Amino acid sequence: MTTAPATSSTPRPLETETTPLQPLLSDALVVLRAPTQVWSDDRGDVGDAAVHGVYHGDVRHVGALTASCDDSPIEWISTAPDGASRVVFGGLLRGVDDTTPDPKVRLLRDRRVADGLVSEAWTVHSRVDRPLRTTLRLRLRPEFSQLHEVKSGHAHARHGETSVDGDTVRVDAGPQGLDLTAPGARLSADADGVEAVWEVEVPAFGAAEIGWTLALRDDTLVVGSAAASARWDAAAVAATADDPRLARWLHRALDDLDALRLVLPEQTDDEFFAAGAPWFFTLFGRDAIWAARLALPLDREIAASTLRVLARLQGSDDDAQTAQEPGKILHELRASALEIPGEGIVLPPKYYGSVDSTPLWICLLADAWRAGMPEAEVRALLPTLRGALGWIRDSGDSDGDGFLDYIDRLGTGLSNQGWKDSGDSIQWRDGSLAEGPIALCEVQAYAYEAALAGAYVLEALGESADAADVAFWRTWAADLKDRFAQTYWVETPEGRYPAVALDRDKRPVDTLTSNIGHLLGTGILSPDEEAHVAGLLRGESMSSGYGIRTMSTGAAGYWPLSYHGGSVWVHDTAIAAHGMLRAGLVADARAVVEGLLDAAEGFAYRVPELHSGDPRTHSSAPTPYPAACRPQAWSAAAAVVCLTALTSTPGA
Repeated sequence: MTTAPATSSTPRPLETETTPLQPLLSDALVVLRAPTQVWSDDRGDVGDAAVHGVYHGDVRHVGALTASCDDSPIEWISTAPDGASRVVFGGLLRGVDDTTPDPKVRLLRDRRVADGLVSEAWTVHSRVDRPLRTTLRLRLRPEFSQLHEVKSGHAHARHGETSVDGDTVRVDAGPQGLDLTAPGARLSADADGVEAVWEVEVPAFGAAEIGWTLALRDDTLVVGSAAASARWDAAAVAATADDPRLARWLHRALDDLDALRLVLPEQTDDEFFAAGAPWFFTLFGRDAIWAARLALPLDREIAASTLRVLARLQGSDDDAQTAQEPGKILHELRASALEIPGEGIVLPPKYYGSVDSTPLWICLLADAWRAGMPEAEVRALLPTLRGALGWIRDSGDSDGDGFLDYIDRLGTGLSNQGWKDSGDSIQWRDGSLAEGPIALCEVQAYAYEAALAGAYVLEALGESADAADVAFWRTWAADLKDRFAQTYWVETPEGRYPAVALDRDKRPVDTLTSNIGHLLGTGILSPDEEAHVAGLLRGESMSSGYGIRTMSTGAAGYWPLSYHGGSVWVHDTAIAAHGMLRAGLVADARAVVEGLLDAAEGFAYRVPELHSGDPRTHSSAPTPYPAACRPQAWSAAAAVVCLTALTSTPGA
């Protein structure tokens, strides 16, 4: 995932005006329908936490939104999510109640989120034997701050022009804007925001309802919402799970995946999964591919459409500014350049700084075809396949050592361009950082699998001119496997295992990491080596009991709350389980899945992007990584891998 938290060996003070920090997310509540999301507290109010807001695309349109009653405090007592896009908050209005012990006046706040639309219905229910009159208020503060500013703690409000027309307040801020429509309300606007006031009359033993709608506009959006109809019946899929934990996780995960579906505005028939909320509501090549690949047993069509979306954006030029190269698959798409304050990183709107998206695209194509993707659709993507293979051959190896690698050519892009893309993710066992070009172990496995997969597709569907390429790629893959076996394996006090990477001097970086889990099932290891790697991943230093740690506890750089240096990522663990299944190691896969199910239960079945690597013996539930995004597409898709593992037949 792009733009990981900055890391430092020096402790930082708590947030002040001069030391802004990335917002924490673990205590906030989100309701979403990509590309729109609302982050609030568990009462529904927005504004008390740095992440709070109403977002549309890459802009936070509203920074604060609160409900109040003139005649009574609202004592919120319940929060009831109903899928990804709706939540109902329940409160008491005891200031207008009678004097008996049971509360008899309730306020229900029903929030729903759709594409560019947030609405709430407020209903006052009364069991009091007399009519009630009270005043309800909605207060909101338009903001129009950029998403990357919010993420870095540098949110900067941009003021718009406000006008009131009947029951609608309109705020225009250049390419962004909003309309608040509040039927029956008295509307006003000032320098501090917009207010809607309703005088409410509630009959004895009755109810009264008011409501409002917030329509959001952003003319710079580069992604759009997918069709409203769901792609699957989450309840029906969940019912196929024997384990009640998995059933609950599947139901929640599939609903989240449905809400994360996006399209490109000019190609509305082809959907893909947004990477995740709140920072990644757009197209990320690696994330979209892995989410589609993990969910493939459930949905072949979104795999096919993801392939087509990325094919249309395949690189054609050599451009160091965007990290584009001919045949390369996109990393990230944004409406504008992404600047990360204090880190010197400036990513262009269309950025190709990913070493693994291209081979993974090829792997997904072959997987989707095997899963039933229509032959005509696969044939239509053969030019993209040839281009992707060409990138592996011509550009993927920057220094000519025979291994795919990466290096940021200008120094303003991502310093690490695998899935662990934080600046300190590739470490030696002593904690020092490896210097690039970096050749990650899992990227060699992806490339090996992609070479054979590409040859397989070209042999079956290509033209006669492809025959030479088919032979070339099979030989290339065999050579890569031999060189990998000779180069990557290391011996340390923790045992023998594949190094996480080769550094610029071709030395194997000797830390034991979860990256080796991505080798499983690709074919780059022998069966005995796969069983050995699976055993290491299930060992005490790598398994927290709630998933596989990104880095071994035996490494000097290990810290359970390090973004990529000791935490547990659900998708990362699921990829290892996926590889174990493909390698025939069903018992190992099921053992790994058990840990994921326990973690899912600890997070009320909406698993976050990552969590702490603390051993489960330390607590009865996993410790949150407080800045972890949720929902996250590939974390949600991990539930499908768990279903596959628990329904697989050992030895089959």
